[in-house]
Amino acid sequence: MDISRRLFGGALAAGAASLAAASLSACATDSTTASVTSTAATPGLRAGSGASTALGPIKQIDAGVLNVGYAEFGPSTGQPVILLHGWPYDAYSYADVGPLLAAAGYRVIVPFLRGYGTTTFLSAQTVRTGQQSAIARDIVDFMDALHIDKAILGGFDWGARTVDIIAALWPQRCKAIVAVSGYLVTQQAAQQQPLSPEAELGWWYQYYFATERGRLGYSRNRHDFNKLIWQRASPLWNFDDATYDRSAAAFDNPDHVDIVIHNYRWRLSLAPGEPQYDAYEQQLATGPAITVPAITIASDFDGAAKDGKPYRAKFTGRYEHRVLDGIGHNVPQEAPHPFAQAIIDADHL
Repeated sequence: MDISRRLFGGALAAGAASLAAASLSACATDSTTASVTSTAATPGLRAGSGASTALGPIKQIDAGVLNVGYAEFGPSTGQPVILLHGWPYDAYSYADVGPLLAAAGYRVIVPFLRGYGTTTFLSAQTVRTGQQSAIARDIVDFMDALHIDKAILGGFDWGARTVDIIAALWPQRCKAIVAVSGYLVTQQAAQQQPLSPEAELGWWYQYYFATERGRLGYSRNRHDFNKLIWQRASPLWNFDDATYDRSAAAFDNPDHVDIVIHNYRWRLSLAPGEPQYDAYEQQLATGPAITVPAITIASDFDGAAKDGKPYRAKFTGRYEHRVLDGIGHNVPQEAPHPFAQAIIDADHL
């Protein structure tokens, strides 16, 4: 395993559950069992990756504080599936998954998160916060705007965290979830605890973003910066420039830098959150369990947390854990068929 994989894997393993190590140990018990499927690295695991290079027409809708841009696949009468990307990615992470699920009869909706693509704020006065509960509230408002009472939610990175939060705070809105890297709810108190030196090194970009030099550097160099993150987070994924550039266009959003910098500074308690989200954050600080049917997916990016044990006890409903060996962080784009299958299987848990 090369140094990039070890550094990212170690960091994600420590941060995946966003809980203190002692708390994780206390939560993981043998009394909760689940089906665990491990898929060995094979050329077929990446089958279909890159088959689709277009999202189709991007639609827009006012939702909460945003005008949200989103792609849609499949019949309007199908079971709604909402898929969420992370940083530094965008809706193209689901360019292959969308058509696969549409062919199975699902209505698939892939929004750009705040600060990405064609999603913009309705008011210049709205604070450009990137805190976790604000993003989750955005998606609930988005569902309201589309008149979707309940959906299957799936995501990775920021998207997985958002899915976890909605499942924890608004379980009535979730038919089932698929979360790459498991339980990612951030608890700021736990974030103050130091990790091992190797794991800390894996979070280099968070410390960079904590400085004004980091903000300026990201603003000036976001194209190359994010491409580096892609390469380090998915070292075995041989994406081409065209694939990256399609997503990189989303980083030109005028609010992108503000949202990203605030997100990482807020996690480290270096930037304040917004008062209207305080009640949500207080609930999330308790590490709430997820009761809705759930499938978690781990990849090489997850390092020591690949087996899912650190967060197993956080999922108290019907549950499965799957491991994709040889796949990096951007699971839906690297392995679209296994991700799409997880959505279908979660629907039937």
